[in-house]
Amino acid sequence: MRDPEEFQEHVAAMLRQLDPDPDREGLRDTPRRFQKAFAAYTEGYGQDPKDIVGTGVFEAETDEMVLVKDIELYSLCEHHLAPFFGKAHVAYIPSDKIIGLSKIARIVDVYARRLQVQERLTMQIATALEEVMQPKGVGVVVEASHLCMMMRGVEKQNSRTVTSCLRGLFRKDERTRAEFLRLVRDSSR
Repeated sequence: MRDPEEFQEHVAAMLRQLDPDPDREGLRDTPRRFQKAFAAYTEGYGQDPKDIVGTGVFEAETDEMVLVKDIELYSLCEHHLAPFFGKAHVAYIPSDKIIGLSKIARIVDVYARRLQVQERLTMQIATALEEVMQPKGVGVVVEASHLCMMMRGVEKQNSRTVTSCLRGLFRKDERTRAEFLRLVRDSSR
């Protein structure tokens, strides 16, 4: 966040537009709290996946699929600034390197902690893993509920959006793709 004080001034102006009593006790410190919250919600802008991974890449001793399922994610829809939340399932097939498992979750967070659309988020996770490891293939599935659909507009509280990005063997090899999608589906029960 470039200028926290300016951000707080804009929040105060917004509150003056929304609430008949913006100076009441409950709202008095809201601009500062809101600014701090949004700084945390969007901290991914200040992070580079390569720095996050750091030395967490190791020589591969396998060429079998590695899958980390049910990685919780929280993000903000860039169209409405409303939260969306869900889980990511991320798999890769090593070439020469493997990555520390926690680094996969951290890569998800780097991109989720930005103003986002789910489709781009899914692709960014796959691209980051490709760039860091050059695996034989990457598969990413993101399942999320969007408050912009649940609280406004169509108001469909039980809707869920699923996006996928398949690269390398996950895209080219039907058996690899089927195995990945079956393992993801099994986790969703």
